[in-house]
Amino acid sequence: MSAQHLLFELGTEELPPGSLRALGEALRSELCARLTEQRITHGDARWFAAPRRLAVLIDNVAVLQEDALIEKLGPQLAAAFDASGKPTGAALGFARGCGVEVSALGRAQGDKGERLAFRQTVPGRPSDALLPGIVEAALGALPIAKRMRWGGRRAEFVRPVHWVVLLHGSTVVSGTVMGLEAGRVTRGHRVHGEARISLENASNYVDALRQRGFVIADHEERRAIVAAQVEQAAKSAGGIAELDEALVEEVTSLVEWPCALAGRFEERFLDVPAEALVSSMKGHQKFFPVRDASGALLPCFVTVANIESTDPSQVIAGNQRVIRPRLADAAFFFAQDKLSTLASRRERLRSVVFQTELGSVWDKTERVAGLAAFVADVLGANVADCRRAGELSKSDLVSEMVLEFDELQGTMGRYYALNDGESPAVAQALLEQYLPRQSGGALPQSAAGAALAIADRVDTLVGIFGIGQPPTGSKDPFALRRSALGVLRIIVEGGLPLDLVPLLERAAAAHGALPQAATVVGSVRDYMLERFRAWYTEAGVRIECVTAVQARGVTAPLDFDRRVRAVSAFSALPEAAALAAANKRVANILQKRDDSAPVDIDPALFEDAAEGDLFTALESALAVSAPLLAEGDYTGTLLALASLRTPVDAFFERVLVMSEDPALRANRIALLSRLRHAFLAVADISALAVS
Repeated sequence: MSAQHLLFELGTEELPPGSLRALGEALRSELCARLTEQRITHGDARWFAAPRRLAVLIDNVAVLQEDALIEKLGPQLAAAFDASGKPTGAALGFARGCGVEVSALGRAQGDKGERLAFRQTVPGRPSDALLPGIVEAALGALPIAKRMRWGGRRAEFVRPVHWVVLLHGSTVVSGTVMGLEAGRVTRGHRVHGEARISLENASNYVDALRQRGFVIADHEERRAIVAAQVEQAAKSAGGIAELDEALVEEVTSLVEWPCALAGRFEERFLDVPAEALVSSMKGHQKFFPVRDASGALLPCFVTVANIESTDPSQVIAGNQRVIRPRLADAAFFFAQDKLSTLASRRERLRSVVFQTELGSVWDKTERVAGLAAFVADVLGANVADCRRAGELSKSDLVSEMVLEFDELQGTMGRYYALNDGESPAVAQALLEQYLPRQSGGALPQSAAGAALAIADRVDTLVGIFGIGQPPTGSKDPFALRRSALGVLRIIVEGGLPLDLVPLLERAAAAHGALPQAATVVGSVRDYMLERFRAWYTEAGVRIECVTAVQARGVTAPLDFDRRVRAVSAFSALPEAAALAAANKRVANILQKRDDSAPVDIDPALFEDAAEGDLFTALESALAVSAPLLAEGDYTGTLLALASLRTPVDAFFERVLVMSEDPALRANRIALLSRLRHAFLAVADISALAVS
C-alpha cells in the first residue's frame, strides 16, 4: 500500500489553556512542512488539542520518500579535456569526487557554456524510518516561550510528557519521541475514560477517544459543544448566557468532556456594579454570567465541569460555595471605596511613580487635566468638565476594587464619580479615557471622554519620547504604538478638527524640561503619522497614496485621512497614471532650476496651440476646484483636475519646455508650476507614478 493515514499524539500533564490552540495549529503546520521537506507526500491534516494531549492526523502519508535526483556540475568542457580529447586533471578530480569514471559523466548547459555533469537518482527511504526525527523537529519548533525538564530526562517541553502515539495506518512507527518509545496506547478521561486505550488504526483515533475515553479530541468540536451547552443551561435558568469568546476558548482548553451546569448566587450581590461581578465570575472562576432580555445581570452563572456527575446538584453547590466569598469581597471593596471620594483619594497618587523621570501619577493627572482642557477648548466642549475629568482620571487606581480587579480601571472611576456627585459628563469621561482598549475597539462617544482619552495618550507619548525611550523593535513597554493609533482613530473616526503640532507643543510645555525637548514634538508627530501606514495598508489603500499626502506635511489627522481617501479614489481613475507621470516630470523640471519658478503667465508668449489649450483648461479646472478645495472636498478637487489629462499630454508631446529663448522657457515653466501647485494643494500625486 503506497499511503496510509498518520497519527501522532503527545500525552502530557495539563497544558496551558492560553496556548492550546496555538500549539495545536503550529504542530500541524510544522509536521506538514517537514514531511514536505523530506519529500514525503501527504494529504490534508487535522490538529487536535485537549488539556492532556496534542495530536495531528494526516491523510495519505506515503510509505516511501520520493526518489531524489542529485546533480553536480563540473568544469567546463574546454577545461575538462585537452586538445587531443583526453580528460584533464580537473575532469579526473571531478569524476573521482563523484565516485565514477569520467566516461560515466554527462553533460549539462551552464552559465558559460557546456560543462561536465554528474547525475544520480537516490531511492527514497521508508517514511517510518524518518518519522520520529520529523516529529522531534516539529516539536522543537513549536512556539513555546519557556520549556521545562522533568524527572531525569533530557527532553524539554512546555509540560511533562507521559505517552506517545505514532501510528502509520495500523503500524506502530518504531522510535522514540521526547525520550519515550512510541506506541499505539492513548489514555482516556481521568474519571470516566479507560486508563489505556489501544488504537487499532490511526483513522479511528477520534471515535475511540470519544467512545472509550470520554474525550472530545477535536478542539473546534469541543468549543461548539461548550458554547451550545452554556447557552442551554442559561436558558434553563431563565436567562441568556454572556458568551465571551475568549472565555469560551479558555474553558474549551480546560475540559475534555464538557458538562455545563447553572448555579445561583444571592441577589444582594446585584447591588455591586455588574462589571465587578462579571470580572470576578469570568476571571477567577471561569463562570459565564447570565443576563435577562434587557441585558441586566441575573443572580445566576453557568459553569462547565470536566465530569458528568451522577449528582449534578453537588457540583453546583460546590461552585456556589466557591463564588460566594469572591462576590462578598467585591461587595465589601465597593462599600469601602464609597467611603472616600475620588478627589480625596487623588492625594495618594503623589506617592505612586508613573515613570522615574516623569514624576508621579499625580503629576501626570495635573498635565492631563491641562491638556484635556486645551483639547476641549479647540473642540468647543465643556472645558471645566474636561479639566475635572483629567484631575480625577487615575484616582480609582488606588481603590480597593481596582487593586483587586485591575481591568475595572475607569469603570469603577465612573461609579465612584457618580457616587461623589460629580457631573455625568465627568463620570462618563473617566470610563471612556481607556477607549479604545484594543485594536478596532469601541471609541469614546462623549466630547469629554474623547478629550481625556487623547490627552492621556499624548501626555505619555511626549513624555516617553522626551526622555529618549521611544519603542524599539518589539519593545514597547508603554504601549506607545497602540496609544498613537488610538489617538488617530479617535480624531479621524470622531471627525475632530485637531492638529497634532499645537497639541504636542502644549503637551511638551506641560512636561517642562525634557532631555529631548528640542526634538520631541517633531519626533512624536512623525511617529504618529507613520502609524497611518499600517492603518491604510490594512484598509487596502496603496502605500503611495499615503506617501503622496505625507509629502505635503499635513499634521491634522482628519484632514490627512480625507486627503488620503481622495488620492486613493483619484488613483483608480483612468487619467491618474498619466497625470502622476506628468507631475513627476514637472517636479523634476522645477527641481533642476536654481532660481524660483516664475509666477506670471503671459498668453501672448504662447507659440503652440497646446500651450494655450493647457492654460485655458487649467484656468477652467481651477475655477471649478478652488471652491471645492476651500470646503475640504479633496475628492471633488482631484476629480476636477483629472480633466487636464488630454491637454497635459498634448503639451508634453508638442512643446519644448526648456526653450533656448529665456522668455519662452520662463513662461512655460510658470504654466507647469501652476499646474503642479494645483495638485499639490491636495497631495503630491507624483508619488503615484510608476518608477
